[in-house]
Amino acid sequence: MSARTDALLSARSVRSHCAQIMALAERDAAPHFRFHPEQLPAAAAYVAETIRLRYPDLQVPYHSRWRHFETGGTDRWRMLADAHGLDGAERARARIDLVIPSVLLDAGAGPDWRYREADGTVLSRSEGLGVASLALFAGGALSDDTARPLRADAAALSRFTAATLADAFQAGPDNPLVGLEGRAALLQRLGGAVAAAPEVFGSPARVGNLYDSLAARADNGRIAADTVLQVLLHALGPVWPGRIELDGVGLGDCWRHPGTGDGLVPFHKLTQWLTYSLLEPLEEAGLTVTGLDALTGLPEYRNGGLLLDFGIITPRDASFCQRLLTVDEPAVVEWRALTVALLDRMADAVRAELGVSAAAFPLARILEGGTWAAGRRIAAERRAGGSPPVSIDSDGTVF
Repeated sequence: MSARTDALLSARSVRSHCAQIMALAERDAAPHFRFHPEQLPAAAAYVAETIRLRYPDLQVPYHSRWRHFETGGTDRWRMLADAHGLDGAERARARIDLVIPSVLLDAGAGPDWRYREADGTVLSRSEGLGVASLALFAGGALSDDTARPLRADAAALSRFTAATLADAFQAGPDNPLVGLEGRAALLQRLGGAVAAAPEVFGSPARVGNLYDSLAARADNGRIAADTVLQVLLHALGPVWPGRIELDGVGLGDCWRHPGTGDGLVPFHKLTQWLTYSLLEPLEEAGLTVTGLDALTGLPEYRNGGLLLDFGIITPRDASFCQRLLTVDEPAVVEWRALTVALLDRMADAVRAELGVSAAAFPLARILEGGTWAAGRRIAAERRAGGSPPVSIDSDGTVF
């Protein structure tokens, strides 16, 4: 792998490439959006208000998949793990077995899909996807060992089917889930990637063995967040279908835009979301993850929608918010790049509103408290059903 390819598979590259697009916007030279910095203070105040409403004591957890498993105030994961008597390293492995497939299944569900729990609770969007994926995992669908259901093995993942996913997620003609086939194929490719990387996932190949690999890389129990991300980007690269390749290596969530020096903009949204979601399993197992703010904000519907709904950025072409968009359009790439760059600025402004430091309130807490929740809140105020301000033709692997 060349140095250029290796560099693109990092959070540092995400931030630096998005900064190039931001620099264009500040000169009013970005081809698809105008930047209105005067709108940022109002948005930051709104985000700070959202944080205070949700977490009056400002004890905000990390932005991660684990919040979705706790929706409605019930910690479904903890109940499941305790029922099976999981502890120590095996508990960490099982948490990773759960959260990696769950994050890969977390792309937008679409406006019409719903998931009904056994007690009658009806959930939608990310919360519904999270709880449905937990039920899928708890039922042993990802384990190749019927005696040990709380595992995700390469063998079981490789033979995973869309029919299994549809059944577990209650999806069908009357309850359509966006990107059903793409999600199932993603898990199949996950199985292949895990089997092909025994140095990371062990042999027999199991997703949760990632814990042992990361623990071995830790220095006196400490490991950098960007190191975790890079391990995932290299190991899971084959998971992403039909993407740009450089030197024969797939670049994953990386797209073309003429506004950067190399014409590329990496985001690695789902893999960064996964890295955020690994913080708690690793820390519970005794590792310390350092350098959290090396990771970037996540360029997706809610964070990016917040910027559009507050008019911090406005599209030059009004049809951007009126038509179905594809993920590789330069306008979508530009919107996502500006989202990453402006989330850093938003974080500073929100901390000033709250009177907290970056050390006490890293970006992982700003996102959770936070910009993601505020993006959903403003969407509900602006549009019936709380839909985002944009519509993306998604295959279930980006958004």
